[in-house]
Amino acid sequence: MDSESVTIATSLVLLCALLFVLSLRALWRYGDSRSRPQLMWGSGLAIATAAMGVETVVYLGVVSSPILEAYVFFSAAIVGVLSLGATKILRSPRIERAYTQYIVGTSALVALACAVTPLPPSMVANGIISGNPPLMLILLSSLVTVPATIVLLTATALSLHRSRRWQTLLMAAGAVILGAGGTLYIASFPIALYYAEFIGILLLFAGLVSLPHPTTAGSPTATPHATD
Repeated sequence: MDSESVTIATSLVLLCALLFVLSLRALWRYGDSRSRPQLMWGSGLAIATAAMGVETVVYLGVVSSPILEAYVFFSAAIVGVLSLGATKILRSPRIERAYTQYIVGTSALVALACAVTPLPPSMVANGIISGNPPLMLILLSSLVTVPATIVLLTATALSLHRSRRWQTLLMAAGAVILGAGGTLYIASFPIALYYAEFIGILLLFAGLVSLPHPTTAGSPTATPHATD
């Protein structure tokens, strides 16, 4: 492995580790606040960690149909789960419930389709998952990624309109970029997902580590979470 390949592999490992830390932090905050958006952020980042792990092992030469099937599912699920963390901003429990049911249902459908659709090693070129999945998987994944990206964009616009907190802006921007990357991967621009993961992770990291620690719910000075 030449120096460039070592650098890329090292970068993937470091990004995977960063995602893992981010997901733990978000889930830890959920343990403190019992905030549903925090749970969704943490879960979405955990799925992103798994996707980055797949990218890493594939780059290192470990390629199989189940690994590629998992990656196609993760690419769609990242966007869907992160978007569930943004629905609170819509302030409509009915829409939130209906959208959650939709994302869970369509994600399960994508998972089932990926499980029964063998994917060839030819999807990988020079260590990068760059081949197009079958049309059926593209269409089914779009049922998750397109609405999820719309929800993320809508939530970002509403959040900026209602609050000028810069941590919220960073987290929303990171989620939108990750969501756009997943959508572009499904739309046959796979390298966009790699760049989107890198930029989106950095923005999410900056937003999460800068959020104020949650205070007691009953405290009159309690600061609401940026994702609530």
